[in-house]
Amino acid sequence: MAIRDTSAQDIPASPAAIARHRRRAPLLIAAAALMMLVLLAWVGRGWLSGSRSVSAERVRIAEVVRGDLVRDISADGRIIAANSPSLYAIGAGTVTLKVVAGDVVKAGDVLAEIDSPELLSRLAQEQASLASLQAEASRATLSARLARSNARKLLDQARIEQTAAQRELERYQRAYEGGAVAQVDLARARDALERAQIGTSHASEDAGLQGAAAGMDARNRQAMAARQQAVVEELQRQVDALAIRAPFDGQVGQVFVAQQQNVQANAAVLSVVDLSRFEVEIKVPESFARDLSIGVPAQLTANNRTHEATVAAVSPEVVNGEVSARLRFADGQQPPELRQNQRMSARILLDTRRDVLMVERGPALDAGTSAAWVVVDGVASRRPVEVGAASLNAIEIRSGLQQGERVLVSGAEDFGTDERVRIH
Repeated sequence: MAIRDTSAQDIPASPAAIARHRRRAPLLIAAAALMMLVLLAWVGRGWLSGSRSVSAERVRIAEVVRGDLVRDISADGRIIAANSPSLYAIGAGTVTLKVVAGDVVKAGDVLAEIDSPELLSRLAQEQASLASLQAEASRATLSARLARSNARKLLDQARIEQTAAQRELERYQRAYEGGAVAQVDLARARDALERAQIGTSHASEDAGLQGAAAGMDARNRQAMAARQQAVVEELQRQVDALAIRAPFDGQVGQVFVAQQQNVQANAAVLSVVDLSRFEVEIKVPESFARDLSIGVPAQLTANNRTHEATVAAVSPEVVNGEVSARLRFADGQQPPELRQNQRMSARILLDTRRDVLMVERGPALDAGTSAAWVVVDGVASRRPVEVGAASLNAIEIRSGLQQGERVLVSGAEDFGTDERVRIH
């Protein structure tokens, strides 16, 4: 068996074909060299344009756009009662509950009663002391009247004696002038009149002093009785407060004690919720706290319905990087059948800036940033910028960037101090 060779497949080359092949070979070699040089130049420029290379998967780039920047705050809140006081035991004793949690009550309804023998005993003792002091005050008043009466009687007697002495002196004066009595008798009559005048003066002074002393003693007794009356009234108020009553129309919230439990004074017994007024409590990041103020408009959303509201209160302290705020429904905007601790979505509208340059907000471009990384042809370059107001997802660009430019918004933490970084 003979083995075939490739002589049947060989085609003789003509001298013209060999010449064309020899002329084409240098052109192909030159074209391949040129392509290699272009490739090396492109790669070299990429490497030379940045001293550091970062993967594009590790960064986020956004485009600078022009539009309306709405500064708002979004947060999840919970419904709380604007008026939800806890009612306390005025004294120690045994509690008898009249309601349970969830009961609807009217203002003045008795919610619980406290049996406090100690308080009742103190009231009885103070009432007895009051009765004794009132009796003493009445007796002092009567004694003052008697003292004034006696003093007036003595004064009247002294005045009568002075009048009699005056008439006696006049009679002796006429008799002396007629020669019927001696001069010594006239002198005695004059002395008698002078004694009567002195007695009248002393009686008048004594009447004033005795009246003042008696009045002072009576007033002291009355003041003691009035003081004791205040003590009794306070104890009576405390005894009346042993019956815990609803301060307004509402609903019983929580009951903190058990039936017939013995409680101490000032212990919480139950709470009452005012169903007519609810507020929404939210937590706001510390960075937005300085923009919050009472009266700022807000929107509350629940069950796909939006309700108008305003900021009613802002906490003055920061806790765990957040500030508490309360939102109050606008007049007529509170939905019915709200429940304590119900969740609601809140949006606080700070302000709206029309037709401004803005870009997506991120760690690399945030409030207080003075430089941005601008990406051109895969190379990020640091450029000074001035930023303005910031919302939750965008930040205003005042200068340094143009509309349509692409800016790095996150991932710049690996760039270090380099001014140019290649992104591949």
